[in-house]
Amino acid sequence: MDNKKSHAITEIETFGVEQIPDNERNATPTDLFRMIFGGSNTFATAVLGSFPVLFGLSFQAGAWSIILGVLIGGLILAPMGLFGPLNGTNNAVSSGAHFGVHGRIVGSFLSLLTAIAFFSLSVWSSGDALIGGAKRLFDLPETDLTLGLAYGLFAVLVLVVCIYGFRFMLLVNKIAVWAASLLFLLGVFAFAGPFDANYAGTVQHGQAGFWAAFIGATLLAMSNPVSFGAFLGDWARYIPRETPKGRIMAAVIFSQIATLIPFFFGLVTATIVAVKAPDYIAQNNYVGGLLAIAPSWYFLPVCLIATIGGMSTGTTSLYGTGLDMSSVFPRLLNRVQATLFIGLLSIAFIFIGRFAANLVQSVSTFAVLIITCTSPWMVIMILGLVTRRGFYHADDLQVFTRGQEGGAYWFHNGWNWRGMGAWIPSALAGLCFVNLPGQFVGPLGNLAGGIDISLPVTLGLAALLYLTLLRTFPESAGVYGPQGPRWVGSHDRPVRGISEPAA
Repeated sequence: MDNKKSHAITEIETFGVEQIPDNERNATPTDLFRMIFGGSNTFATAVLGSFPVLFGLSFQAGAWSIILGVLIGGLILAPMGLFGPLNGTNNAVSSGAHFGVHGRIVGSFLSLLTAIAFFSLSVWSSGDALIGGAKRLFDLPETDLTLGLAYGLFAVLVLVVCIYGFRFMLLVNKIAVWAASLLFLLGVFAFAGPFDANYAGTVQHGQAGFWAAFIGATLLAMSNPVSFGAFLGDWARYIPRETPKGRIMAAVIFSQIATLIPFFFGLVTATIVAVKAPDYIAQNNYVGGLLAIAPSWYFLPVCLIATIGGMSTGTTSLYGTGLDMSSVFPRLLNRVQATLFIGLLSIAFIFIGRFAANLVQSVSTFAVLIITCTSPWMVIMILGLVTRRGFYHADDLQVFTRGQEGGAYWFHNGWNWRGMGAWIPSALAGLCFVNLPGQFVGPLGNLAGGIDISLPVTLGLAALLYLTLLRTFPESAGVYGPQGPRWVGSHDRPVRGISEPAA
């Protein structure tokens, strides 16, 4: 960034969700790449990479499921990086252009749930790996006390970084990108000997259950990039608006391709665990199995990966939610106060969920369900971006934050029922088709022979419903630029001027 001299990383960020001034936008697509990849280059992603083996797939089938899921998810995610530079604010606020300035709270709510779920999963997986490695390396006892101290250490460090803001986060992720990548690649020397690329798994192509396992593994890999949809604007808003769109989307796509490093680390090591310590796979305990098969000299790298990964994933999850909550309650909380509040709430959830209610498995399921609801929201945003030809009234998006009424995106008392009318049934339909055996099976989850088709259903239905509603009930010409809409029509209805709300 070019403004390091005027903005030290130890200076607390003062910007909330208001539009970032042009002279403050000094980030680059490369910075965006670091933020996204740093948030994914973690132990939690390696755990996702182990799922094809847990589902019984061979190494080759697992590799293809991961590659397919990451590429499809990356392509869906890429346009979500454009809203920040266009509007200078986060994606939840930008969604007001398509859901209404009040309807944008849908994005805020989804980002809150996503952040708490993935922050918790990151802290739990990193803390377990750190203590497990320390037990093997230093004979540190693995007790509730030591685990609690590890969870607390991660959570507090993440909260401090998020309070300082974007530039401090950027520094953390610059370090995380290189350090975690090198530590994962160091695993080549640790596991190259026992690795067998011909690992056959327990479910072969042509056998019953193969396609259910393959598609399930693909959707889990796809959920990783999709989980960033609500957060890209948090960082991209510092990129100048004139930056070529192709460079921004390329940064997003390549950041997801780079996640194949931790994904394949998880896949490769899971195949070794399945051969050398199959009891761990039977118990769905990948982390324990990894520590059981790792050579002793690799315990320290495992601890470092856990520490670095917990920091980078936690900051990318928590920062955006604190930012967004400050816009939902602008008169009560500024960005720092909202970040502190959400951070303390998440920390309490982490400890209660781990030690009092044993919610670790439940939160894993919850995270998948959140992604099912976030995906149609992203589709509506992307189709809205295309039909509007990238044209937005950035200042009118801030009406809700300033406590005003009116503007181009006021629609019907602040709600755009076209976006809402497409999202609600699409999200509900997606939830009905979820099929996570032993965790959550929707009422229509077995309709496709046990195959989870929730994401294809919710994505396709959202696209169909939204475009149909736009064509059947055209929006005001005032929301479109001088070139007019693409694919759909418009009505030349007057746009209500911005005013203070009635007392």
